Amino acid sequence: MSRFSPVEVTVYPYECDAYGHMNEAAYLQLFERARWEALAKGPGQDLFRRHRVWPAVRRATVDYQLPAFPGDLLRVDLETEKVGRTSLELRQRATRARDGALVAELQIIFVMIDGEGKPTPIPPEIATLFGGRPSTRPGELVRHDLGGLTLAVDSRGDGPALLLVHGFPLDHSLWAHQVAALARWRRIAPDLRGAGASDAPDGGYSMATYADDLARLLDRLQIARAVVAGLSMGGYIAFEMLRRHRARVAGLILVDTRAEADGADARKGRDEMMNVARTEGAAAVAERMVPRLLGRSSQQTQPQVVEQVRGMIARTPVPGIVGALAAMRDRPDSTPLLPTIDVPTLVVVGAEDEMTPPSAARAMASAIPAAALTTIAGAGHLSPLEAPTAVTRVLAEFLEALPRP
Repeated sequence: MSRFSPVEVTVYPYECDAYGHMNEAAYLQLFERARWEALAKGPGQDLFRRHRVWPAVRRATVDYQLPAFPGDLLRVDLETEKVGRTSLELRQRATRARDGALVAELQIIFVMIDGEGKPTPIPPEIATLFGGRPSTRPGELVRHDLGGLTLAVDSRGDGPALLLVHGFPLDHSLWAHQVAALARWRRIAPDLRGAGASDAPDGGYSMATYADDLARLLDRLQIARAVVAGLSMGGYIAFEMLRRHRARVAGLILVDTRAEADGADARKGRDEMMNVARTEGAAAVAERMVPRLLGRSSQQTQPQVVEQVRGMIARTPVPGIVGALAAMRDRPDSTPLLPTIDVPTLVVVGAEDEMTPPSAARAMASAIPAAALTTIAGAGHLSPLEAPTAVTRVLAEFLEALPRP
């Protein structure tokens, strides 16, 4: 079902043929008029323009039931038959307002096209308005307009929601194996602001802003609660989600992260890396960070992972790098938050993680009531990439033990 209210339209004399009643062309125009009036009463007639798409008619069939004449007042209902990846199938029914008699019915299929006239995925807001969720191919990003900011998101499956938050300076593909494998969950892996294919504004970065972005994304996806998994900076954002949007967090997975705020040396290091990004670019940041992010085993035996991480960082927009560094430098200490966490929690750490070592993960897990801790052998700071099968298995076991809503 669509989310549009019925509209009433009047049959005008100019819409009728020489015999005084409406023909197929006239009905097509009347049904189109009703659609635009429904848009005007709802999200606005600029709905498609706002999303830079246009619904092109692929096929339309009118089924006549009774004649309609000038002056007749018709009630037109709109129902959604199917929301596909790029196509939208609708049914409109016109009934006489005075007696409810069915006058005509239209079945129409649209294909969403972009500014170049090429088929394009239906934007999520439009799919939602028409009563469905967009169908996407595995790995295909959908852009969600959150009002002043657009996030690119890989969203798959049905079931309870799992929000996967990547670290710095990475993107959603960090979680590729988990998104592909955790089939019983609705997996949502966004590119954060300033990362991947999402918008990268020049300013406005903080842990609070990241958390609010994700809360708005859940609103857009009509998700009340989600298990939140965060790696490194994603863990800092998960803590901020607890502070600002605790009711939205159904569970917590903290991967290769820490609760403490930056000390003086760490803050100085953030400032120095910001200067590198501004003066030398993202590739220079990648050269400095890759040896720290990946464990010794991965650097020696997984050259494809090394190149994947280097490329991921090099593609990150410089404003996003600088903004994230400032946000991490200025983040609050989350240690006092740990004893208050009252949702099921899993802590995961790579055995070779030198940035947030296992000792820090053990201390964090011990401070969280009833938290579980798992150490991933042969992995460094990016365990979901370095040991994807092991991490996915651990996450699956944790998730399956959670009570279903």
